[in-house]
Amino acid sequence: MPPPPALPADTARLTFHWWRDEDEPLAMALWGDSRVTALIDARGTLDAEAVRQKLQAEIARGRQHGLQYWPVFLRSTAAHAGCCGLRPYPTEPGVLELGFHLRAEHWGHGYATEAARSAIDHAFARLGAGALFAGHHPKNGASRKALLKLGFRYTGDERYAPTGLLHPSYRLDRPATDS
Repeated sequence: MPPPPALPADTARLTFHWWRDEDEPLAMALWGDSRVTALIDARGTLDAEAVRQKLQAEIARGRQHGLQYWPVFLRSTAAHAGCCGLRPYPTEPGVLELGFHLRAEHWGHGYATEAARSAIDHAFARLGAGALFAGHHPKNGASRKALLKLGFRYTGDERYAPTGLLHPSYRLDRPATDS
């Protein structure tokens, strides 16, 4: 069996892993928290079965595409902070979607931006993505601030099926390289 694809590089404070079946309690603590899911799913709180399905979708995406919204842990304590990662963007070849979901107790510490920088570097340097797409719930000012800080530019609003809302959407093009 070949080794799994590479993960984004660890950062000063965070480390990435692959989701596994035994991570269901971590997934439940993240996606079973209505403070998190209110911003990503119209159902609000996800029940245990919906969380299991979300976890299995991430595991399957890892197998099929070598991408996930990877679980992220604090290096200092090994505490689960949330997830950050990439997935194929279905409407444009060569473009990946960047996303991050943090556990509420880890909001406001800069972890989303730190993890996203590593995922962005991974997308461009290792995976050869031409651009990245990202969006956020219209009421999520923290995600807006993080995306702008990361260099994304606003491109308009797109309907996001899981919430049924128009989400502000952004793009980050692959940096030009000196050749």
